[in-house]
Amino acid sequence: MNENLNKWLSNQFKGEKPVAPTPASPKQAKRKWLNKNKQNQPKLRIVGLGGFEEVGRNMMIFEYGKEIVIIDMGLQFPEGDMLGIDYLVPDISYLKGKEDRIRGIIITHGHYDHIGAIPHLMPELGEKIPIYATPLTLALIKKRQEEFGRSLNLRTINPDEKLKLGLFTAEFFRVNHNIPDCVAVALHTPVGTVVHTGDWKMDLSPINDKPIELNKIAKLGEHGVLALLADSTNAYKPGYQISERKIQESLDKIFIDAKGRILTATFASLLTRVQQIVTLSQKHGRKIVIEGRSMKNNIEIAKQFKYLKYPEKIFISAGEANKLPDDKVVIMGTGAQGEENAALMRIASKKHPKLSIKKGDTVIFSSSVVPGNELSVVTLVDKLYRQGATVMNYEMMDIHAGGHAKAEEAKLLVQLLKPKFFVPIQANHSMLCMHAQVIKSTGFPEQNILIPQNGQMMEFTPTQARKLDEIVIKKIIAVDGKGVGDVGPVVLDDRRAMASAGIFVVVLTVDSKNGKLIGNPDIVSRGFIYMRNSEKLIEGARQLTKSCYENHKKMVQKEVSKLKDILKKDLSNYLYKETKREPLVVPVVIKV
Repeated sequence: MNENLNKWLSNQFKGEKPVAPTPASPKQAKRKWLNKNKQNQPKLRIVGLGGFEEVGRNMMIFEYGKEIVIIDMGLQFPEGDMLGIDYLVPDISYLKGKEDRIRGIIITHGHYDHIGAIPHLMPELGEKIPIYATPLTLALIKKRQEEFGRSLNLRTINPDEKLKLGLFTAEFFRVNHNIPDCVAVALHTPVGTVVHTGDWKMDLSPINDKPIELNKIAKLGEHGVLALLADSTNAYKPGYQISERKIQESLDKIFIDAKGRILTATFASLLTRVQQIVTLSQKHGRKIVIEGRSMKNNIEIAKQFKYLKYPEKIFISAGEANKLPDDKVVIMGTGAQGEENAALMRIASKKHPKLSIKKGDTVIFSSSVVPGNELSVVTLVDKLYRQGATVMNYEMMDIHAGGHAKAEEAKLLVQLLKPKFFVPIQANHSMLCMHAQVIKSTGFPEQNILIPQNGQMMEFTPTQARKLDEIVIKKIIAVDGKGVGDVGPVVLDDRRAMASAGIFVVVLTVDSKNGKLIGNPDIVSRGFIYMRNSEKLIEGARQLTKSCYENHKKMVQKEVSKLKDILKKDLSNYLYKETKREPLVVPVVIKV
């Protein structure tokens, strides 16, 4: 065939009649067509806009050709050095211009690290894009959305039915967590099935929820799974997560032994724990005071969807509780992380109008300490003990079960699904790496494990998977009050500088006609030095400012910003030399 083909090509230049090549066999023609179409066929692209370098900000994009499906849209609470920031949301600049390609957004469950960014991002993406979730999760989304005054296109997931989203088909299976109504997603794509676990654990005896659907998981594994994207938060810890039933037994012992009031602190969204406290309070003849707006809202929503059961008369006000014997009262609220404005901290700090700590109180911390909150929790515990309370936490006995699968559960999931490729998600980078080691220990091939960074694109075909060099995250998007994205690295650096060494402001008043300095520069120091005790330093800074201005005063007309930069540099060097401190230096030039 090659000789005829070459002859046919050469004849094109001799003006001779072309000789057609010998036709290929049907098998060769089919192979050639498959190879050609395999090369041209679009690949599945997956990118996480968060959740690969932190616990939070979970948002995953699945893109095939010109169609997109999104799973989760969460926030992340700020690191300790992000002063004044309320939380972070994903950077969706990659989706700009592609909004009309988004076939739907699937939410796995109702925690803020999976739903919290919805009010901020949907106005940019388009509020007509359908958001799919289970009934309880939709109710929590809707309640949060009311605070922002915008409506959404919310649609209910039935975990027993498939959902068609353009070229994608979503299938669901129930998983357990520490909030009810959670689902994992099996996304059937043109290149294969990708499973996204969301937050999950295996609990065969959950509280007010259905057990994990192992039968569906095994069935997916039988049909073939291309890739598993699995929660890593606790996957590096050995063993299995304990059941919520075990927690209830431990809590029951505390209720039996407590002679005074019981105060319980947990997350507002940990509805299984709320149900346990309600059940035990009813059993032991205690009334409950609910403290915290978010917890009250979540309890109302959970009861509406029958994920919480309680008699109406079990809840009382703080005023009514003060009239009852101490052994008939439970106070339940938020604050297990030592948050300054949460219910338990306000009670412990004597800032609550009707409640305070009494000698003989038993305080239950029914949640683990989130990394970064250790100091605030210790401070809170000290306050409680100083006032005569006894504190019980998860390190003393089994009074908290994590909501995330441990190592043996993670291994079992891989063995049931039998994926070709594995991607650990939803944790700090070190946790992702440790999760990968756990899966590798089962014999899973290391070359088939991908650990990307936030915003790093992954590409999948039916037989291959790889990380690309492309990073689609451009910047940090911080929410500070009503501002979204207007506080960037420069502002945060200024805040850190002010917090660590204060601020030093120098104000120069300049004649706009001749450029001469009017009077001496005014100096203001806050958080750096006490000016009355630092006259020599202040005078030195003033003289340096005058000298620097005289050397560069020609800049005042057209290059005032450069003049400020020079002043800032010279003053910063002077102040560091004299004090070994680095305040935020702010030169101000006023033309009159």
